[in-house]
Amino acid sequence: MKYIRLTLSILIILFQACQPSNDKRNEINELGQATSKKKVTIAEIEDGIKAYIAAETRLNDGYFLVKGEKRELKLKLVRVHTEYLSNLGPSRHFACVDLADELGDVYDVDFFLEGEPGDMRVTETSLHKLNGKPYYTWKQIVDKTWKRVPVETASNDLLGVVEGEDKFEFHYTATFPKIKESARVWIPIAKSDDYQNVKMVSLKTPGDQRVIEEKDYNNSILYLELGPEHSGGQLEIIYDVVRKEKGPYDDPGPISEKYLKPNLLMPIGGQFEEIAVQAIKGKENDSKLIQARALYDYIIDNMRYMKFGDYGRGDAVYACDSKTGNCTEFHSFFISLARSIGIPARFSIGASIPSERNEGGIDGYHCWAEFYAEGKWWPVDISEGNKYTALATYYFGRHPANRIEFSQGRDLIVNPLPESGPINFLAYPLMEIGDEIAYPVTTFSFLRK
Repeated sequence: MKYIRLTLSILIILFQACQPSNDKRNEINELGQATSKKKVTIAEIEDGIKAYIAAETRLNDGYFLVKGEKRELKLKLVRVHTEYLSNLGPSRHFACVDLADELGDVYDVDFFLEGEPGDMRVTETSLHKLNGKPYYTWKQIVDKTWKRVPVETASNDLLGVVEGEDKFEFHYTATFPKIKESARVWIPIAKSDDYQNVKMVSLKTPGDQRVIEEKDYNNSILYLELGPEHSGGQLEIIYDVVRKEKGPYDDPGPISEKYLKPNLLMPIGGQFEEIAVQAIKGKENDSKLIQARALYDYIIDNMRYMKFGDYGRGDAVYACDSKTGNCTEFHSFFISLARSIGIPARFSIGASIPSERNEGGIDGYHCWAEFYAEGKWWPVDISEGNKYTALATYYFGRHPANRIEFSQGRDLIVNPLPESGPINFLAYPLMEIGDEIAYPVTTFSFLRK
């Protein structure tokens, strides 16, 4: 009977430990401490699991090995979930760790440990999640005990994610304002790459037009020259798009220095270096991958997605001071932090396609970022990870298939150059009437195929 009660207690605690609740750590620690004869601190459990992973990594040519369903996984440490570290009994402990494999997939791995500080042994290892999606959950059965059960393939559609591949028709429409004198317009042209196949089905626009190339980031831009007779005229571009889900991808380098240098609205050093150094405290000797995850977590923990004030320009200083903004602020802040501690990072912008329906309007542009570590570019979408906590792991290393990229980079230099100077970023049309900036009414819509 004593054994049954102890088993029940441990299973209840494990169930609580695996739930994404803000109270998880407190609940588990209270139960664990109630049965512990000797208190083992959270820091000691963290040291124990890190020491175990480090030792195993040294023995296996720089990788931590875990048996997967179809193959042996070769993993590298990304982070320890300190919020989930728990005491389960006098000498039994629980740890949850994120590790990335050679392909960039991120696994959430559960560890059970036994022993005292400095002498902890791992007794069980299990793969809990892949890119934020669980392999199993905990279920209470008739006799009130808990058991581990497999989870049916989870759908993230309602949270904005289409995995694998997406196919859609994308409409980019802009209506020009009243034009009293000569005007010029710069519009991004979506291009095909390894992750999106883009075919321009039709292009309708007034005025003289030509495509110009921006060389630093390899963007294609539609350039228009308009006059008063084009007032109220409309631009429409229709694309057929096949887009693949994007994960970490190889790039042996060398990596361009521009991904470590400041931009006009993404400075480096100063307060950004101070924040980044503080965010990676204790991880100074860890990999750039681990450090980038610490920066990602810092922004998720400290910023709020709010559209007010001077938002929408991708101003890292504004983001740092206000801790608010839209996707441009989230990713500009991340890039400034990353570059300040030697992690190359870059900016892209386009549109996110709704996943919960198959046609209709789209709520404006969306931007994201990538950073370079372990010989790969790692996609991140921090503002989406901030909105949907359940997908925070997914968006560290993944961009879903339901999006289209228009352009890359900041401070774009083109010929002819706008009177306002280098283009901050390009999603909506940049229009100048004379030497004044104008704002065409721009809408996006789609039809999924």
